[in-house]
Amino acid sequence: MKVTLSALDTHESSFTPLVVIELAQDVKEETKEWLKNRIITKKKDGGAQLSFRPLLNKYEKETLENQNLYLVGASKIRLLLGAEAVGLVKECSDNTMRAFTYGTRHSFKDFDDDNDDFLSMAERQFIIKHELENLRARDEKMIPGYPQAKLYPGKSLLRRLLTSGIVVQVFPLHDNEALKKLEDTWYTRFTLKFQPIDRIRGYFGETIALYFGFLEYFTFALIPMAIIGLPYYLFAWEDYDKYVIFASFNLIWSTVILEVWKRGCASMTYRWGTLVMKRKFEEPRPGYHGVLGINPVTGREEPLYPSYKRQLRIYLVSLPFVCLCLYFSLFVMMIYFDMEAWALGLHEDSGSEWTSILLYVPSIIYAIVIEIMNRLYRYAAEFLTSWENHRLESAYQNHLILKVLVFNFLNCFASLFYIAFVLRDMKLLRQSLATLLITSQILNQIVESLLPYWLQKKHHVRVKKKVEALKADIDATLYEQVVLEKEMGTYLGTFDDYLELFLQFGYVSLFSCVYPLAAAFAVLNNLTEVNSDALKMCRVLKRPFSEPSASIGVWQLAFETMSVISVVTNCALIGMSPQVNALFPESKTDLILIVVAVEHMLLALKFILAFAIPDKPRHIQMKLARLEFESLEALKQQITHISDTT
Repeated sequence: MKVTLSALDTHESSFTPLVVIELAQDVKEETKEWLKNRIITKKKDGGAQLSFRPLLNKYEKETLENQNLYLVGASKIRLLLGAEAVGLVKECSDNTMRAFTYGTRHSFKDFDDDNDDFLSMAERQFIIKHELENLRARDEKMIPGYPQAKLYPGKSLLRRLLTSGIVVQVFPLHDNEALKKLEDTWYTRFTLKFQPIDRIRGYFGETIALYFGFLEYFTFALIPMAIIGLPYYLFAWEDYDKYVIFASFNLIWSTVILEVWKRGCASMTYRWGTLVMKRKFEEPRPGYHGVLGINPVTGREEPLYPSYKRQLRIYLVSLPFVCLCLYFSLFVMMIYFDMEAWALGLHEDSGSEWTSILLYVPSIIYAIVIEIMNRLYRYAAEFLTSWENHRLESAYQNHLILKVLVFNFLNCFASLFYIAFVLRDMKLLRQSLATLLITSQILNQIVESLLPYWLQKKHHVRVKKKVEALKADIDATLYEQVVLEKEMGTYLGTFDDYLELFLQFGYVSLFSCVYPLAAAFAVLNNLTEVNSDALKMCRVLKRPFSEPSASIGVWQLAFETMSVISVVTNCALIGMSPQVNALFPESKTDLILIVVAVEHMLLALKFILAFAIPDKPRHIQMKLARLEFESLEALKQQITHISDTT
């Protein structure tokens, strides 16, 4: 029997704040009262049935500057029923993973009526977010106090409030005690150790835990390449036969590590429950707009936007803009080569020590320009993708990732391809690759972690002084925490983090036979990246809402595509070596045919390896098959029961 909210008393006297809602300073009182009522009203009456109170009472607001900050929480029973509604999967007493239901709660491992830790804080905050986002308009035609903010039945109220600027932001609070424990086991001591991935998942959720899991796995996977590459760096390019072995190892390595990651990822996400979590029907994304109509699938009233208009925007505006940006990137690249020629000419004329150092300056400047162009293009790509007006968040993300990957790939690697296959200057290729890799890594560390951390520390000092100066009898600790966290930067997701690893993978794999030392530099960078990213998540940015994930998504395909391109580039580079060319002095056609044949054989080997290594371990496959069998049996019994009663 399904348990409903109306059948239970979800009120509890204790209040644990989980989520903060910040309203704009000039929001009208009737709007605040309406929002409060919609949040605390019972589910059956169209509310969220959550706990809601202001951070400051009336007296405190008069004493302090008027902060429109509100705290949202929920009772234990409400959260458990919410866990069932979102389809959370938990481990049962018989070690199987099943979707949680309130009626069968006692059959789940570690569940106890007196235990408040059955749901992690990340899961509780995810449930609160889900309930707030599912607050929908009923009979209201507009947001009270704002006639211009139109509503229609089924519209998400929170999304409308955010797009109207009435709600400034919604963010989950840090748990300072749990955060301190996590930091102590994660990054406060710089030692070589495995990350506490399960603890990261419990605090930040599966999406972020998977990123840190992949970062750690990728770093350890680079170590064999780094160890083998170090002695190779001491050899000359002319020893091409040694590089054939290294490039072949690189091919097998890049294929195996990606396939093994899939298996490890499946084991982790099964243990976390997200591998068997049912996919929910996607709602329209917040920025989606169009003429109000009826969705033929859901029957709900929502904006409708013709597909042909979106396609026109993509092909007549977005595509030409991306092509123009690619052309500009190539134009900047040619300026870089002019600078290289100038520096080389200056060095040949003078031959002094300072001009030999000057040879690296064009590459360093170009690396900085690449990073600036990548970041500027990212803003333009986000604007264009939003303007294309995609209905679903997944479609928006896919188009954004495609735009960004194409530009970043060309922007970062075009100069290397030009040096390798047009100029055919292996010494310059090695120098440029090293400079681009090291400079980009240093810039990323500074821009992503060190600079924001320094700014955040300065802001923390200002807030602390302000709180210490208060004479009011308030909960200064909570007030300080909320005010501090609301000014922190917002974590925009794992996109930039995966993109950085993707480009690093390209530097390591595309030209491995020219610069085997790239893997060693990548390992050194990633050892510090783990700590700087952890610092960023814990102390620099707001705590993000947990998002269930079963894999690294489209990035798996991106990495696999890069490994295929690396086979082609390494085969071409080896085919261009003087020794290989000396074997075919009369016919270059034979050389090209043999290189293409070898490249096809290596690609065939790569795909055979990918096919031979299962994506999921055998024991996970068996557990998933058993769950599917039990689901089908339960469905049959349900159908039989309905037939018998009718």
